[in-house]
Formats: sequence, C-alpha cells, structure tokens
Amino acid sequence: MDTKTVGYWIATGLFAFALGSSGVMDLVLAEPLVEAMTHLGYPLYFVQILGFWKVLGVIALLAPGFPRLKEWAYAGFFFDLSGAVVSHLVMGDGLGGALAPFVLLAIGAASYALRPAGRALEIDALHGEPVPAK
Repeated sequence: MDTKTVGYWIATGLFAFALGSSGVMDLVLAEPLVEAMTHLGYPLYFVQILGFWKVLGVIALLAPGFPRLKEWAYAGFFFDLSGAVVSHLVMGDGLGGALAPFVLLAIGAASYALRPAGRALEIDALHGEPVPAK
C-alpha cells in the first residue's frame, strides 16, 4: 500500500468517525449538541435531518463503488461543515467556535484529494460524461 492510499484511509477514517458520531448524536438529540444548535438558532427537527444525512453520507463514503454517490456525500459534508463555520462566526463564537468544523472540513478535503481512482468519478471534460475509473 502506497503512502497516498494510507493517507486517504487515515483521513477518511477520521472524517467518517467524526461525522458518523456527530450524525448519531444528532439523531438522538444529545444534550451538548442540542445546546450548540439552539445557540446557533437552528430548530431541533433540523438537527435530526442533518443527523440522518450524515449517517447516510458516511455509509456512502465507506462503501466500495458508487463514485457518483461519494461525490454527492463529499459535497453534502462540505455544505454542512462550511455552514457550521459561518454559523459560529456569525453568532460571535469567534475562531475558537469555528475551529472544529473547519478542521473537519480540512480532513474531508484531504480525504477527497487523496482518494484512489477506483473511488473517484472521472469526467470526460469534452463531453461531460462519466468515464470508468482506471
């Protein structure tokens, strides 16, 4: 196994653990999460919706195959985490409050950038059509 593949699995494992744990906490409305989301001004039903999609997104990232679904999962996590960074900054939490989602965003970006060809969706730039992974 080469260094890039090891880096991918380390980043992806950390990312999946963090987002999967967060998703489960969202689904069960864990008290610390409820307090944080209430502070940010989000309703509790939204927390559970996020939890549901986080768990499905982690499953999509870890499952073999389905490169298009993985693209959607990475995009969803980008929207979730970048939104969390902005929410904390807007609510006056400063860089300290925005640090955790920002770090997770960076780990997710590393996972995305290091993914092996078999887990990536290749696009034919000329036609915009998916190309089978090599």
